[in-house]
Amino acid sequence: MKNHIRWMACVAIACACLASLAGCVSSSTSRVTVQEGVKFSKGRELDDLVRAYDAQAMTRSEYEELRQVIMKRPN
Repeated sequence: MKNHIRWMACVAIACACLASLAGCVSSSTSRVTVQEGVKFSKGRELDDLVRAYDAQAMTRSEYEELRQVIMKRPN
């Protein structure tokens, strides 16, 4: 009887551990949705872009390309 209870406790703990790990797995089908009504000024976008570049999150060519896209947009 004690072995049965111990076995059930181990199974419950194992299930809890596996369930907690399921949240750590990333889905390849995740998507980002941008709301149409949210608008940022060019200045804010450029500030964010500079910060990302300074943090070495992108290369110089990526920075320049995105900067040109932002600058070509209408106000």
